Amino acid sequence: MSEQPLPPAASETSDSSPAVDKPQHPEVLVITGMSGAGRTTSAHALEDHGWYVVENLPPQLLPTLSALVAKSPEAFARLAIVVDVRSRTHLPDMRQALNNLQNQGLEYRILFLEADDDVLVRRFEAGRRPHPLQGNGTLLDGIRAERQLLRDLRSHADLVLDTTALNVHGLAGQVTQLFSDDGPLRLRLNLVSFGFKYGLPTDANFVADMRFIPNPHWVPKLRPHTGLDSAVSRYVLGREGVMDFVETYARMLEPVFEGYLRENKHYATIAIGCTGGKHRSVAVTEELARRLRSLDQVTVEVKHRDMGRE
Repeated sequence: MSEQPLPPAASETSDSSPAVDKPQHPEVLVITGMSGAGRTTSAHALEDHGWYVVENLPPQLLPTLSALVAKSPEAFARLAIVVDVRSRTHLPDMRQALNNLQNQGLEYRILFLEADDDVLVRRFEAGRRPHPLQGNGTLLDGIRAERQLLRDLRSHADLVLDTTALNVHGLAGQVTQLFSDDGPLRLRLNLVSFGFKYGLPTDANFVADMRFIPNPHWVPKLRPHTGLDSAVSRYVLGREGVMDFVETYARMLEPVFEGYLRENKHYATIAIGCTGGKHRSVAVTEELARRLRSLDQVTVEVKHRDMGRE
């Protein structure tokens, strides 16, 4: 079943041109995730950049395709497989198929696409089609059932990409940056500031809480400004223990990054939170990004999720 089109929204852009590593063996990317989150858009973007794309492959056929790749690696140097696992009966087949890939010595990664429930509802309503799992219930019932069904698969994904704020062009751009013609990024870090009152970022690998810092919200001259403004940044970073935290946290992450590379994991999201996502988390995220950009093995992007939301 085809996916619903993503609606217009502001796209995100990269602030750097990251270094890449060319794959030495056939590269297999399994694309899955929530219906309406952009699987088809991602597949088309990869196809535009030279990937061989197989859409809507039943998990039962993945072992057959992987055997063909193993026999003819030169013909399938970069293979993307869009897998629909909404059926409960498909999930055991999916797990076995991925085990077969490992047994055949093939590198594979899982890209899991998701979006907020209300955004998925709007996308299905725009396409005037029901969710495949809603049955006699509502769209939201179907979305929640699918999210529960895919929870385990999501936890094993190499990259969870949240498309909530992306339109088709923004998502295609993100996929292009992640999987360029020269191969996947060595280690791509997404630093996200957020407000705890709006909920944790769904794709966070690490979460740091900045509510130990005095809140500029209670300083009248700083309240209207954000952590991007120099006065707020100086106030936040100048509080006792803040720069020690940033320095220690950056050092702590370095062996994690090295371990990710050894385990062939190329993506990570680091979330920095405060109450509203306007002052403290923004200032600390910017400073942490500045320090991490000095590392050779990573490329860093920054997003301030909740700034301006209040």
